Amino acid sequence: MNLPREAGRSGVSPSAAGNRLLASLPESDLHHLAALFDTVTVDVGDVLYEPGHPIAHVYFPDDCLISLLAVAEGRMTLEVGSVGREGVLGASVALGHELAQVRAVVQRSGSASRMSRDDFCAEFAQLDSLQRLLYRYTDTLLAQAIQIAVCSRFHVLEARLARSLLITRDRLQSEKFHLTHEFLAHTLGVRRVGVTKAASALQQQKLITYSRGNIEILDSAGLEAVSCRCYELVKDVGAIGMANVFI
Repeated sequence: MNLPREAGRSGVSPSAAGNRLLASLPESDLHHLAALFDTVTVDVGDVLYEPGHPIAHVYFPDDCLISLLAVAEGRMTLEVGSVGREGVLGASVALGHELAQVRAVVQRSGSASRMSRDDFCAEFAQLDSLQRLLYRYTDTLLAQAIQIAVCSRFHVLEARLARSLLITRDRLQSEKFHLTHEFLAHTLGVRRVGVTKAASALQQQKLITYSRGNIEILDSAGLEAVSCRCYELVKDVGAIGMANVFI
């Protein structure tokens, strides 16, 4: 398992690094929590959680992106969500879930503010502001996971790949990003050859370019037209849900 690299105590308020959940806390609560955080650096492919393994830390991403993969029979995977600067990884420990339910893999390298499980649970029990934020965020994450699961069951691979690329674009706020065939196969729950065929179809339509894992979206409107309606639903759920979180 690849683990994040320690960067020591941040010495500054975690909100300065860019996590929107932390930045939404009252200043006094954030100042109180700041001393409990470490800043860690994570690289693409780092595995932060494995299903059935104890959760040792809770992560608040700053500029990294973490993919959440459901795992079947120890080898088959399917992405059920992702966590970026708008969210938190591992908040379920506050509800009594000591073991991870998904595999959490870094999709984009960057930094995160990290707190030990015990410290997080203690603060969650005391801070009403933290409770309100995380309840709303968890509800939004669940709604997105449900829609992605429906999409994975009923829609063709080409449309699902288009949906996945559009969501990644939105999360990274860039038309260019790096995703290998192997990683996409894991997230979409298919063989690599399926990803190759679907990506080739999108490339032939001049919607994307794809070479050695480097992806560029050339025609956003066209890619949205190819994608199933789940992209709009996931996007809307996320936008509405996040608007309700940060109030």
